[in-house]
Amino acid sequence: MLTMQGIHKIYRTEQIETHALSDFDLEVEAGQFLAVMGPSGSGKSTFLNVAGLLDGFDRGSYHLDGADVSRLSDREMSRIRNEKIGFIFQGFNLIPDLDVFDNVDVPLRYRGMKARARREAIEEALQIVGLKSRRKHYPSQLSGGQQQRVAIARALVGSPQLIFADEPTGNLDSAMAAEILDLLEKINALGATVVMVTHDAELARRASRQIYLLDGRLIDMQGDAPAPLFGESRVRASAAGATD
Repeated sequence: MLTMQGIHKIYRTEQIETHALSDFDLEVEAGQFLAVMGPSGSGKSTFLNVAGLLDGFDRGSYHLDGADVSRLSDREMSRIRNEKIGFIFQGFNLIPDLDVFDNVDVPLRYRGMKARARREAIEEALQIVGLKSRRKHYPSQLSGGQQQRVAIARALVGSPQLIFADEPTGNLDSAMAAEILDLLEKINALGATVVMVTHDAELARRASRQIYLLDGRLIDMQGDAPAPLFGESRVRASAAGATD
């Protein structure tokens, strides 16, 4: 589904260069549920922006669903994002003046779908997240967990092959976070590839694969048995030992 090779992403100012991703390699198989962890400043957000075609990169190659997307125009990237990718953000990013139904409808309107087809897709997405009865409510009338469910329905409604979730439980209590993970597992079981950035080690363990980013580089934690999710100090020590 996703193959990155030798990706470098550098942010430059007049006085400093920041290497957010350095010689970054990653393959994600179709149907996988990948958890991405790492300390602040490790490159998690940069990886998500590059992988989700929200930002470009300086060197390397990137293939998405078998197609080379390394040097696409903004228009071409927008089309692929709309057709193949769904995004779930920590802050929900709902439009406050639109009700649940119309918030979920937003990405479909960009596809030019007819009203009946859009309505059927929205009803199905709301059914999956358990909010069909709330379709006329506004975001301010919903709990945080319900708002995140609306955001998930919006990500799902176009039947994307790939879901990127950026700290999807970061604004929720532990009980609601577990419910959102249940929902992501359900989406993954329906066939979507899920890539989730999280700081919560317990939630990450529920993914089928975990990776750790440190200083823009990848530490893969996949094995035959579930690998432990190291604390930051142990990862730094491991990385240093590998360098020596």
